Amino acid sequence: MCLGIPGQIIEITDAEKKLAIVDVSGVKRPINIACIVNEEHDVESCVGDWVLVHVGFAMSRIDEAEAKKTLDLLIELGEAQAEIMAMQNSGLR
Repeated sequence: MCLGIPGQIIEITDAEKKLAIVDVSGVKRPINIACIVNEEHDVESCVGDWVLVHVGFAMSRIDEAEAKKTLDLLIELGEAQAEIMAMQNSGLR
């Protein structure tokens, strides 16, 4: 399964190579933004954009509400996964 994680672009580090820094729930990582730039939306205008990040690439732009909804769901799924693991480790099935 492929999973895109929402994050917000906070800085362009190399406009020519289309590299930026994204903030994903407080964790900052370098990403490539080549997939989301075009003639109407250039590299410099990406700062502040919410994007779905997958394997170091911003795959698409999303709005802030969708980003929050997705992050909330991922947190919920993580909590559910932790609960399932705890049940499995306790011998309950």
